[in-house]
Amino acid sequence: MKLTFTAEQIAGLLGGEIRGDKNVTVSDVAGIEEAREGTLCFLNDEKYVHYLSETKASIVLMSKSLAFEGTTHATLILVDNARAAVATLLGMVSEVMHPRKKGIEQPCFIAEGVEIPEDAYIGAYSYIASGVQLGKGVQIYPQCYLGENIRIGDNCILYAGTKVYYNCIVGNDCILHAGAVIGADGFGFEPDENGINQKIPQIGNVIIEDDVEIGANSCIDRAMMGTTRVSKNTKIDNLVQIGHNCEVGESSFLCAQVGLAGTTKVGKHCIMAGQVGAAGHLSIPDNTILGAQSGVAGTIRKPGMYMGSPAIDAAVWRRASVVYKNLPEMWAKVNELSKENETKDNRK
Repeated sequence: MKLTFTAEQIAGLLGGEIRGDKNVTVSDVAGIEEAREGTLCFLNDEKYVHYLSETKASIVLMSKSLAFEGTTHATLILVDNARAAVATLLGMVSEVMHPRKKGIEQPCFIAEGVEIPEDAYIGAYSYIASGVQLGKGVQIYPQCYLGENIRIGDNCILYAGTKVYYNCIVGNDCILHAGAVIGADGFGFEPDENGINQKIPQIGNVIIEDDVEIGANSCIDRAMMGTTRVSKNTKIDNLVQIGHNCEVGESSFLCAQVGLAGTTKVGKHCIMAGQVGAAGHLSIPDNTILGAQSGVAGTIRKPGMYMGSPAIDAAVWRRASVVYKNLPEMWAKVNELSKENETKDNRK
């Protein structure tokens, strides 16, 4: 289903200022480089302003701070922050295109005594165990598993195939994408006197605080004792692994394939880019940024941007990486100088 909006309607929704035809319509979105007639795109960066002269987009949401003196085919809608404005617009469109569902589909299993709110949705083939508490407006998509005594807060969305193990807690307004697993056993084993790996029971739980989003096929392990915790407003990408007894501070970003070994403590407002790994039993302070594929081998003492494996100050890493790619030539030169010195010594 496609929706059509005029420039006037969009400007009214976003409080924007129109430059151009207020009656032009759009029914799709695109990047400014590949936009075509009938699409809307946004412009929030000076380096893309030159595309305005050639874009075929019908409407461009543009930040007021950007300057453009040329001519463009597109109708411009000037807003304070184009990226934030397009996010607001897409949110409105999404609500219309994908309205919240209600009711209980069959077949599914709901244990005796579990109360399903009137405005909730339970998808087919879902399993809801005894002691589960569901908040208002929850959306449980097909083939979800909710174990014993878990609590899911108001307005949460659990997409198809999500698994939440026993005794775990999910706060309000959380989104768990398809295949996410919350509360599987932490990776705890101890070799006995014969060298046989014995499992250490994992009897803790996982607490996901309010307004957390967890990507597809990400796993958050239950604590051995106590709690593995993801704090409010944190956003976790696909294929992320969070080990037992980890703590992730509020409003942090964990991008794809991040892996935290057990008992890692991540502070508030941190960013961990793709494939960052932490060795475990260490701390990362608030407001720390870790570049892609960084390896954190020990506690980081002060906030900043770090890169490399082991992770070091990003500025140092950039200088070192320039040297690293020149090492073969540098080695050849050193070897040549060494031979020259050896020849001189032999002549003496």
